[in-house]
Amino acid sequence: MHVPVIDIGGFETASEQDRRTLAAQIDRAASEIGFMQITGHGIPAAVRDRMTAAIDAFFALPADEKMRWRPISPKINRGYSGPLTERLSYSLGVTSAADLFEAFNIGAPASAYPGLDLDPMHYPENLWPDHPADFRSAIEAWFAEAGQVARRMTRLFALALSVPEDYFTAFEDHSLDVLRMNHYAMPAGVSRVEVDQMGMGAHTDYGIVTVLWADPVTPGLQILDAQGQWHDVVPVPGALLINLGDMMSRWSNDRWISTMHRVLPPVDANGQVKRRRSVAYFHDGNSDGMVTCLPSCTDAEHPPLYPPVTIAEHLAAKLAGSRGLELNVQAERDAARLKSTAA
Repeated sequence: MHVPVIDIGGFETASEQDRRTLAAQIDRAASEIGFMQITGHGIPAAVRDRMTAAIDAFFALPADEKMRWRPISPKINRGYSGPLTERLSYSLGVTSAADLFEAFNIGAPASAYPGLDLDPMHYPENLWPDHPADFRSAIEAWFAEAGQVARRMTRLFALALSVPEDYFTAFEDHSLDVLRMNHYAMPAGVSRVEVDQMGMGAHTDYGIVTVLWADPVTPGLQILDAQGQWHDVVPVPGALLINLGDMMSRWSNDRWISTMHRVLPPVDANGQVKRRRSVAYFHDGNSDGMVTCLPSCTDAEHPPLYPPVTIAEHLAAKLAGSRGLELNVQAERDAARLKSTAA
């Protein structure tokens, strides 16, 4: 499987023909794979380097220090998650061993949208570590840059799906955006990986679009094709990985793919864990946004496949699985597909 590299630089000033060509490239990648790599995204290397240095410094802290920044409940999608505390496959209704990764989450809090009466459970305030000293400024800089990329992608998505370029703007003016910083390592006291244990279990992303920076390490990220086979994905230098979330699959009536993916434990031939990091910006959309099939994606022969759902309702069911360890009973199709895949 080849994940295409698409240059989105100059989109705003491109000719109408070049914009149509770019939209066609995105439509092809979204329809056939659900993943793409983008260059020309405009994020300065210095911002990336500050971000990676900040997460390296945080994850190098002693375990008890990191645990200070856990949320008071797994329902609060903020702060630190230790190794072996999550099972991403539960978001698909499939049991698995605990995932190996540790993570730190920040997101858009209710205070970022003054004047709106937003549920603080959906938009919780962030838990900022007091050290490393520049952690907050470095991560906020990356969060802002990745958010601009995500919103540029939704404009491109609109063109590719034959709706007005600003169609998705109404679904992202108070978007439930989350930045998850992941670190893969063997937890203290664990000497070997369990059979079928994942660095991060198989799942689809929950929202609109994900902007992913990742170390080019294998084994690592894998995506599932239509024949049930897993394929390694390694980002090319300077590129960001883009993948669609469940909302785009629903909007497009499955014309576009919310691709199932997983992360294998990054273990070398000697059984030693190699460092692997990833930083995912989840652009999930407004909590009260009602997602229904786009008019360009349905007709008499292709009725809507999904009932209308608010973004908050869909995310709640998914997060209750991955973080709350409650099997998601609303994901029968994905669960059946995962169970039928090759190892």
